Amino acid sequence: MKKLFLFVITFQIAHFAFSQNEVNKPLKIAVFSPIFLDSVFNGNTYKLTNNSLPKTVLPGLEFYNGVMMAIDSLEKENIPVEIYIFDSKSGQEPMSTILEKPIWDSISFIIASFKERNEIKPLADFAAKKNIPLVSATFPNDGGVSENPFFVLVNSTLRTHCEGLYKHIQKYYSTGNMVYVKKKGNVEDAIQNIFTDMGKNTPAIPLRYKTIELTDTFTYKQLFSALDSTKQNVVFCGTISEEFGKRLVKVLGTSKAYRSTAIGMPTWDGIKDFNKTVSAEASKGIEIVYSSPYLFFRTEKLGKLIANRYKDKYFARPSDWFFKGYESMYIFTKLLIKYQDDFINHLSDKDFKLFNDFDFQPVYIKKENATPDYLENKKLYFIKKQDGVVKSVI
Repeated sequence: MKKLFLFVITFQIAHFAFSQNEVNKPLKIAVFSPIFLDSVFNGNTYKLTNNSLPKTVLPGLEFYNGVMMAIDSLEKENIPVEIYIFDSKSGQEPMSTILEKPIWDSISFIIASFKERNEIKPLADFAAKKNIPLVSATFPNDGGVSENPFFVLVNSTLRTHCEGLYKHIQKYYSTGNMVYVKKKGNVEDAIQNIFTDMGKNTPAIPLRYKTIELTDTFTYKQLFSALDSTKQNVVFCGTISEEFGKRLVKVLGTSKAYRSTAIGMPTWDGIKDFNKTVSAEASKGIEIVYSSPYLFFRTEKLGKLIANRYKDKYFARPSDWFFKGYESMYIFTKLLIKYQDDFINHLSDKDFKLFNDFDFQPVYIKKENATPDYLENKKLYFIKKQDGVVKSVI
């Protein structure tokens, strides 16, 4: 129980201010994270019957922990900021109540980790009305936002990933036997349409591939009928379903007669079986490639330092949600301080880089629009793994 309370005791504090003086007044920043504090505590009393937190709580909690550790770092540097942290899943203080607070006319910047897609547009519209840059730091991301140049996506959209993967395959795998594997579904149809459009509009040679549609319980015979034993097979997984992706890689690993590379969606970054350093059944020697807007090297100096600080405080290993909270809080706060009058145009600057490069570009859903629909991070990393070991990053 003591370890659990180390995670939640600081939730009682929602407002942090430091380095305030008359000459250098602090800029104000608001942070939203889905912590679900009401579902865990009744006042100061822990409500649940065991010592484990619900899975729905963990991502927002980890993001919050990352923000808090970044605040500690900023405070040590005497950065003049005043930070307000809100639980976006609070039952006692819903979003509508939070947005009625008198603080918003003086807020310079908002960071948010959203839990559900339908939460995004109301806050984004509010931020646009107040001319406040709003950074959506995690997935889900766009939420149907349009004509809002103050809305910033760190986590790249599915279209950006699909377009990036198409170009990556063109550059590095175009000579192989390419097989496009899909299942039924609206998202899957959207992914296939993006690939089709890329083939029609690419200035390079379009990809040539066979398309097969499989069910969630497909057999190795159904897949292998499309493979070629004389070539390197490049098998693209046209669905965001993690379970389907795991099955695809597992089935490919059941035969040594076919040399195969499996290429998948950014959701593959969260498949733990792909991180196993032994030839597990889930990946058995298959080369795996996927895209991600995030790359956190935990074994390098900075990653080790932050991870050790986390371990000392929380007795656990930090997740990517923690690193996303830390990075977004630290980098964007530093950029806000440096470029107060033109912050929105310096989001891609590398002045305070920790782990990731960012490339924020305006997106116009309709080309004739004069106003960007949002700003999106177009920088993707293409990660190649085999038996849990990262072989390369491009």
